[in-house]
Amino acid sequence: MIDLVPTSEEEAAVIVRAHAEAGRPLDICGGDSRSGFGNTVAAEDRLRSTGLSGIVAYNPGEMVMTVRSGTPLAEVEAALQQSGQMLAFEPMDHRPVMGTSGEPTIGGVFAANVSGPRRLIAGAARDSLLGVRFVNGKGEIIKAGGRVMKNVTGLDLVKLVAGSHGTLGFLTEVTFRVPPRPKTERTVVLSGLNDAGAANAMAAAMALPVEVSGAAHLPLTVTWKFLAGKLPEGEATVLRIEGLPGSVDVRIEKLAAAMSTFATVTRLEQPESHRLWQEIRDVLPYADGTARPVWRVSVAPGTGHQLVAALRLEAAVDAFYDWQGGLVWMRMESGPEAELVRRYIKALGGGHATLIRASGEARAVTAAFHPEPESVAMLSRRVKEKFDPAGIFNPGKMQEGS
Repeated sequence: MIDLVPTSEEEAAVIVRAHAEAGRPLDICGGDSRSGFGNTVAAEDRLRSTGLSGIVAYNPGEMVMTVRSGTPLAEVEAALQQSGQMLAFEPMDHRPVMGTSGEPTIGGVFAANVSGPRRLIAGAARDSLLGVRFVNGKGEIIKAGGRVMKNVTGLDLVKLVAGSHGTLGFLTEVTFRVPPRPKTERTVVLSGLNDAGAANAMAAAMALPVEVSGAAHLPLTVTWKFLAGKLPEGEATVLRIEGLPGSVDVRIEKLAAAMSTFATVTRLEQPESHRLWQEIRDVLPYADGTARPVWRVSVAPGTGHQLVAALRLEAAVDAFYDWQGGLVWMRMESGPEAELVRRYIKALGGGHATLIRASGEARAVTAAFHPEPESVAMLSRRVKEKFDPAGIFNPGKMQEGS
């Protein structure tokens, strides 16, 4: 595959125009840290954003940052750290679980809508995104958003591009919110709850006026892998509180008192709490160096444990839960069992299952993204045709024909 690495927006536009005229597909790529994610893209040329790097504008007082899309995520986070700010959506690093290398880019984060544990209260990556610049499939440079969230047609182009995995355009620049970083954090650990009991406890915790910013359940099969095995014995249901030290002290006591009716309660101080939530974010238990299939399943919080229980009647499944149980990370011990997984999701009220990791053979016969209802698929195709009429951007990556 030939790597094309433009160093300006105009150069990227020229490349795209030439490929559109020739009907030659492009594999759209950032730092390649999610190599192999999604369905196979049939393209001989790869258009990379890594030549478009650097912070364009950043005034910490405005809590907004504008960055070229190929800028390493680490560079963005380092600048925010110096100013006491953060990416509220806590993007995960896919490299450990996917076994990839490369360097995550800020454009890749938004293109894949990468969101971690704090999504529970802060929203997804797309909810922090204010504006984008991108090259569409005609080779035109498009600006959308900024402080004006919608264009004149009423289409929210910013939200459409986020999570489109490079199928609608080649991102060149992103503008996003950067709120203050919490001064401290602590975590309450509930020990010994089964999956159903943990779901009830997390629901009760989220209903309290204490602003829980992370809620996860770690069954016995994975608890020993977190914090180098230093979590209390038994299953661990973990609840994070963040903010100013005095406020955190008061809220953690209220939370611990309320949760003591469910299970034995212990606390993690800042260093251990911070490390634990990074490990949950990056799916540490399944960063095992294998190609055993890993699913990222999004369902209603109360049904995550029901899904896993149903699947275990027919397949070997290991799992843990984030987002109050609404995000289920599942590792299958043999094949992906896609039909089984998606059938049970439908039976339990719906959701989405995305295949994050699998062998090359399994990927070749398994749709990575959850199939869309026909009405939604039709709308997606129409949007794709408007953005990319020649169909050159990551063809087939998300859905057949997209």
